[in-house]
Parts: sequence; C-alpha cells; structure tokens
Amino acid sequence: MFAPRDPDEYLLDTERRVIRIRRHWAALAWDAFEAVALIAIFVMVSYLLPPSMWVVQNVLWYAALLVVLRFAYVVMEWWVERLVVTDKRFIMTTGVWTTKVLMMPISKVTDLTYQRSFWGRILGYGTTVVESAGQIQALNHIAYLPRPEEFYDTISELVFGDKQKQAERFSMIKAQRAARGKRMVG
Repeated sequence: MFAPRDPDEYLLDTERRVIRIRRHWAALAWDAFEAVALIAIFVMVSYLLPPSMWVVQNVLWYAALLVVLRFAYVVMEWWVERLVVTDKRFIMTTGVWTTKVLMMPISKVTDLTYQRSFWGRILGYGTTVVESAGQIQALNHIAYLPRPEEFYDTISELVFGDKQKQAERFSMIKAQRAARGKRMVG
C-alpha cells in the first residue's frame, strides 16, 4: 500500500526500456559520515557526563536514535529512487511516502556532458549533464551514476545514433533477455 510505484509502470506500450538503474551507493557516503560522527559525539559526551546528569545523557541517546532514524530514511529514499531510460524519454521516480515522477523526452536533448571526479573514478560513479533546447529540465543534472561510461554511450546512441541500428540492437538484446528468462524458468 505504501510501496512506491515501480518506474516500469509509467512506460508506454510503444516504449522499450534501455536502462534501469539506481544511483551509486556513494551518494550515501556523506550522510553515513554525518550519522557516524554525530552518534560518536553523542555517545562520547554521554559517557563523559557525571551520573547526576542522567537527563542530559538520556537526551543524547534519544538524539542518537533520531540520527539513526534519519539515516535509515535517507537510505530508503536512495533505495526507491530509480532512473529509467527508454528509447523515447528519461523517467526518474523518487519518494518514500509520496511518489514524484520526473520525465524528459529524449527528443529534447541537444547536448550531453559527462563528468567524473577523482573519487568517481576510484569508486565507479560519474555525473551526466543533459542539456535541452534552451530549457532547464527536471533531469538536467544526474549525479552518482554507476557505470557512467555505459550510460553516456547508450544515451549518445539514443540521441545522436542511427535509429535503424538502434531498433536492431534493442530487439537483439530483448531476444537475449527472453532466452535467459526461459533458461531460468526451465
């Protein structure tokens, strides 16, 4: 009942899903660092206080619990967020309690920029900036993408590539997936 809708539910019958990803786990790194640091501070201060300050100690423990709950919520947000790219559009779904759907047609893309920081190279993530004809779209800056080279190459092919070759390639991939699915069932 409270589960967010799967992004595939938003696809049209005429669309082919090309990519379906979740952001890289590195998107959680700063939140994890904050949570661990705050909990460590609360616990250390709590143990350094004299027993007569039990009220302050209890407040610190409850504050630590709130930090853990906040981090759990951030992880849930990361877990349910999905980016789906079809042969016609980008779709991103977000939200734990309420679902937000961001969409941008592939036909509006005029330029792609691929960026990768030092840490992105080490951990395996990158950022893609998608520009459209004089407008800032909801999905113009997509950070923490896993396997960003594949993402960039696939989007470049969708936007700027030969449409006939794309159709042949995607039908071949679809046939391979169907054959894999039959082997798993059988």
